[in-house]
Amino acid sequence: MFTGIVEELGTVVKLQQENSNLDITIQSSLAPELKIDQSIAHNGVCLTVVSIVDDTYTVTAIDETLQKSSLGSLQVSDVVNIERCMKLGDRLDGHIVQGHVDQTAICKNIEEQDGSYLFTFEYDRSFGNITVEKGSITVNGTSLTVVNSKENSFSVAIIPYTYEHTNFHRLTIGDKVNLEFDILGKYIAKLIKK
Repeated sequence: MFTGIVEELGTVVKLQQENSNLDITIQSSLAPELKIDQSIAHNGVCLTVVSIVDDTYTVTAIDETLQKSSLGSLQVSDVVNIERCMKLGDRLDGHIVQGHVDQTAICKNIEEQDGSYLFTFEYDRSFGNITVEKGSITVNGTSLTVVNSKENSFSVAIIPYTYEHTNFHRLTIGDKVNLEFDILGKYIAKLIKK
């Protein structure tokens, strides 16, 4: 379980294909604090630490994860949002995030607004996911509030701190991002369908 509050930016230093799996090695100052089998969110995808060496650690993404997220398009030197799982009893500063990406979206527009930024994303609505105005959404593991909610698109307003301390400052129009829709909204949508 995560909160969507990104702790650090990690840098991809090695990618190694193992059959249909991908081993991803990340350089991060958090590495010495990690342990094997720990769950870490990478751009919103929960992955298990399988090895740690100095200031790097390795996680493995299976084929299904690579198909349903943007992790399959990672390159060496890419920067990923990192969050360790939440501790029981800590404050929930973001919202409840599972680390299970529902689908990807494409960045359609980036607009600077007097020091802040408005990012617009478009997603395939055939998956049945929805956003609601002022509801929660996780984009690349970052807990955000939806604005301009539409059938297959939405926007999020990014304050300067979030812009600098997440990989939003590296996003460009056309980039693919990971989405995790609000867990409560997913349950309600499923109940309404029945």
